[in-house]
Amino acid sequence: MDIRSQVSMVFHLDKCIGCHTCSVACKNIWTDRRGAEYMWWNNVETKPGTGYPTKWEDQEIYKGGWEKNGNSVSLKGAGKLKGLKNIFHNPHLPLLEDYYVPWAYKYQDLFTAPEGDDQPTARAVSLITGEPIEIQSGPNWDDDLSGTPDYARNDVNFKNLTEAEQESMFQLERMTFHYLPRICNHCLNPACVASCPSGALYKRGEDGVVLINQNRCRAWRMCVTACPYKKSYFNWNTGKSEKCILCYPRLESGQAPACMHSCVGRIRYLGVMLYDADKIEGVANADEKNLIDSQLDIYVDPNDPEVIKSAQSNGVPDSTITAAQNSPVYKFVKEWGIALPLHPEFRTIPNLFYVPPMLPAMASVDSEGTYNTTSESLFAGIEKSRLPMKYLASLFSAGDEDRVRNVLKKLLAVKLHRRGTTVGDLNDDEITNAMKDVGLSPDMANAIFRLTSLATFDERFVIPPAHREESIEMLEATADAKGETGFGFKEKPARGL
Repeated sequence: MDIRSQVSMVFHLDKCIGCHTCSVACKNIWTDRRGAEYMWWNNVETKPGTGYPTKWEDQEIYKGGWEKNGNSVSLKGAGKLKGLKNIFHNPHLPLLEDYYVPWAYKYQDLFTAPEGDDQPTARAVSLITGEPIEIQSGPNWDDDLSGTPDYARNDVNFKNLTEAEQESMFQLERMTFHYLPRICNHCLNPACVASCPSGALYKRGEDGVVLINQNRCRAWRMCVTACPYKKSYFNWNTGKSEKCILCYPRLESGQAPACMHSCVGRIRYLGVMLYDADKIEGVANADEKNLIDSQLDIYVDPNDPEVIKSAQSNGVPDSTITAAQNSPVYKFVKEWGIALPLHPEFRTIPNLFYVPPMLPAMASVDSEGTYNTTSESLFAGIEKSRLPMKYLASLFSAGDEDRVRNVLKKLLAVKLHRRGTTVGDLNDDEITNAMKDVGLSPDMANAIFRLTSLATFDERFVIPPAHREESIEMLEATADAKGETGFGFKEKPARGL
């Protein structure tokens, strides 16, 4: 075993209200300079929808992620040979229009326009060219199914749905949508890191955060192509690629990332997961039907003595192991099995997991057009969900409908159990059968309810202490070996700096 630690996350989609507070908090902290107008490290999309940038999930267009070739995997649109062929013209890069042309309004014209019969207006002006533009799109242009014909109906995840199934989703009595907040997944097998010709991207050993060294970045933009989630962006002003850094300066001081700290719906959870690095190659090479099982198998039990021993021998601090034992992410992903990765078929082994949404039960319309919203029980079964199981499976389980169905059954069983506990108006057999069907005990159901609905800040964010003293010792040892002092100082810095 080669046990290492990874900061991981869970987003509970049933609780996301699409307020974009997370996006605004992130934007205000990290993108306050020219060239970063369209760079949303954290964005919230409406599903069904084409997302941001447009159709980012369609790797036939963007060639992101890895593809399986026999007993190995290779980058779809990057790598040594492919990168060399596309070094001066990369046809798989998203265009600016796939995001949007950033603009501002020329408000000065409201004050300087000559007197006339017409009301002066503040025209939209491109922040890149400075020329007037006609606004065609913007961030979250398709929120709440706005522009449905151009966005929602072109959702990449509809590919496995029949035309009748797609059309039925846009009937008024069946229409539904949910929000999908996204940040960098800080993957265990990051395609962006593997694709960079200059080695500017790297994965931190202590917590698995993927970063870009701005001094080494040479604007090849292969990382933009390689990332299947399109979370690496190119700053047209600085000529450097940039991405989500998981607010690592905040993590190092014991604070939650800005997007998570500000989340109104409290949908976000963060904690440490211990994983066996020896299994990464096997997970990346797994058959598509075994992708989820293989990925979940890579995360190990932080209470296992053998795991603890291997982690300690690898230099994982005891405080990090303790944080992993208390991790809310481990509970959601491994203990309860109700959180799944987004598009595992990209084979990057993402460390951001989602609890699928329990969407509204489907109403029915009979042959005479009578609209009926009643169901046999208080909570209609998941088979009556308005969104086809195929759609959710395309998002979260590489097409495995049974896995998504099992997650939704667990969530429904928790609802039934809590209704029976607090109100007591349900049939006991109905509750017992629902719990037994998915192997839930009352204690486990109560624990899921607690962490989902009543968790305190410290329960949602279990952040391991940053061992800065080890980093300082390592840098000092390296500098001493080279006859230098490190940090670029003429004298060694004081420990308190």
